Amino acid sequence: MLPVLLSLSTVLTLAACSKPAPVAEAPREVVVLQAQQRDGAQALLLPAEVQSRFVTAMSFRVAGQLVERRVHLGDTVRKGQVVARLDPADAEHNAASARADLDSARQHLEAAQKQLRRDTEQARENLISAQQLEQSQDAHAAAQAQFKAAQARAAVAGNQRGYTSLLAEHDGLISAEQANTGDVLSAGQPVFSLAWSGAVDVITDVADSQVARIRPGASATVTLGALPGKSFSARVREVSPAADPQSRTYRVKVTLEQPDASLRLGMTGEVAIAPAREASAAQVMVLPATALFHQGDKPAVWIVRDGKLELRPVTVAGYGERSITLTQGVAAEDKVVVQGVHTLTAGEKVKPIAPLHAEDFAL
Repeated sequence: MLPVLLSLSTVLTLAACSKPAPVAEAPREVVVLQAQQRDGAQALLLPAEVQSRFVTAMSFRVAGQLVERRVHLGDTVRKGQVVARLDPADAEHNAASARADLDSARQHLEAAQKQLRRDTEQARENLISAQQLEQSQDAHAAAQAQFKAAQARAAVAGNQRGYTSLLAEHDGLISAEQANTGDVLSAGQPVFSLAWSGAVDVITDVADSQVARIRPGASATVTLGALPGKSFSARVREVSPAADPQSRTYRVKVTLEQPDASLRLGMTGEVAIAPAREASAAQVMVLPATALFHQGDKPAVWIVRDGKLELRPVTVAGYGERSITLTQGVAAEDKVVVQGVHTLTAGEKVKPIAPLHAEDFAL
């Protein structure tokens, strides 16, 4: 009986010391898609916004306290309409002082004219000397110059009094407010921004990798989310020669060939621009925008290769509303992760799966 107990005790001791076999961790599931290959001659799809072609800052020509605003953000104004006023008290005092100086100068001139006429007649009869006549002529000339200077000062003072009312110089829409009632403004300080009525542009910003493919005069098509079912033919009017210092993108302005009354400033949508001819032979790959990752300041995407994740640098040629266009870095057979890219780690074991709702990643 004792040997049996010892044997059982030994088995239990060995069982307690042994560790359970590790359970293999299941690979993480990631949603992948294959990039769609397209001809580089296809139109560049870019996000766009409708803006007025001309936007000017409205400001007073003189300093003063803002006492009245007659329009607000989004209001429509007409040329010549008063939109704001400064306190006119100082300007009116200056104008009154200038008018008084002008009246005084006028009286001095009239007196000098009378004296000159008298002295001229007396000199003709040799009743006064030539020197006295010359003095009268000089006094008249000085009085005439003083009168002209007083006229100019009165005109300036009158203008400054008028400048206390801010007038709209064009028909348009108030697109921004930069000052409030009660503010003390300096001359030239903006009060409103005025978007002119009439000509509008469709604005988009492009990356440095795609700006070379856009030329002024290139054909374009504009679609807007607020106007479903409508598209507008357009032409590229202007391509900025320098990048914006903040965004490092280039501004492109597109002009509609036949503007529609239903267009409103601020509407957003997409513009398709025909690329330059020299880029037509290139092949590009298109992926959902959700696939884009950044390795430092460089764009990249996650590729599933042999069951592991690989971060691959790419060259982005264009940004669409829901897609990105690549010229380098991805091949047609590559499986690209299109969801949750900011939670992945290089070398991680994964299991690629198709999207549950493929329409969410439609290009």
